[in-house]
Amino acid sequence: MLELADVTLARYRLASYLQPTPLEAAPSLGENLWLKLENTNKTHSFKIRGALNALLALPEEKRRRGVVTASSGNHAQGVAYAAYLLSIEARVLMPVYVAKRKEAGVRRYGAQTILYGDDYFEIEQEALRIARDEGLTYISAYNHPDVIAGQGTIGLEIFDALPSIERVIVPVGGGGLISGIGLALKGLKPSVEVIGVNPAVSPDMYNFFYNSSEPLDHHSLADALPGEIEPGSITFDLVPRLVNSIVRVGEAEIAEAMRWMVSKQGWIAEGGGMVGVAALQSGVIPPGGMTAVVISGGNVDAAVLVSVLSETH
Repeated sequence: MLELADVTLARYRLASYLQPTPLEAAPSLGENLWLKLENTNKTHSFKIRGALNALLALPEEKRRRGVVTASSGNHAQGVAYAAYLLSIEARVLMPVYVAKRKEAGVRRYGAQTILYGDDYFEIEQEALRIARDEGLTYISAYNHPDVIAGQGTIGLEIFDALPSIERVIVPVGGGGLISGIGLALKGLKPSVEVIGVNPAVSPDMYNFFYNSSEPLDHHSLADALPGEIEPGSITFDLVPRLVNSIVRVGEAEIAEAMRWMVSKQGWIAEGGGMVGVAALQSGVIPPGGMTAVVISGGNVDAAVLVSVLSETH
């Protein structure tokens, strides 16, 4: 079972590679609201934390054989960059609809890129098959203890900068990010409320959490938060004990949050990174105490951003 100590070890491993990301006040969003800007991290996403921690933890024999992963883009870049740093061969499967900016990032770091279908579950199953057949190590974007521990270092940084924290709002796809942050913050301060946000069209974790059956769609501005979580994922055990609630937000709300981020805070963030702000702006999450909102990434294609900013999406 993952514990706070695993997150602390991850921070030790990552310290010489990654700097803490900013925690920035957002007064136009409300009082006592802070943004944890993972869009400023290496590869412009939180995903580098988990990917690099997982590869650093690999035994030498597995490093020599290489790794494979499936990703909608940000984890792909994280694995590619981590593999580049550690001289590990990496194979990355991504959907054909992946943001061109994310695909270019993977290629830039020298990983082998495979565009395979448009169904995330299908892509993940193919990557798992390759791992089995070729003896590679599969690095899941969320269903991996070292990946989760690496993501949890965000929670440690939030607590370091804001020990009076009362709530944290976190984007949710497969649940690795919110599981890691929950481990860190609940371990340090059990009273912290951990709230997840799903896109309305990709509510897989929401459905699991509430035993509901909202329909899934694979196309969203929040393309970093795909549905259909791997059966048996360890996040299905972690999320119920670490997360207080999960809410959903629509596409119009996500687009409005992206526009707000550019006009009011002066940052570019992708749709998946802005679901927490969307939930606050739309009232799905009411005002509360000292709150940190995780902005999970900033990799958005220019054409998508122009469309959102011009309100034509």
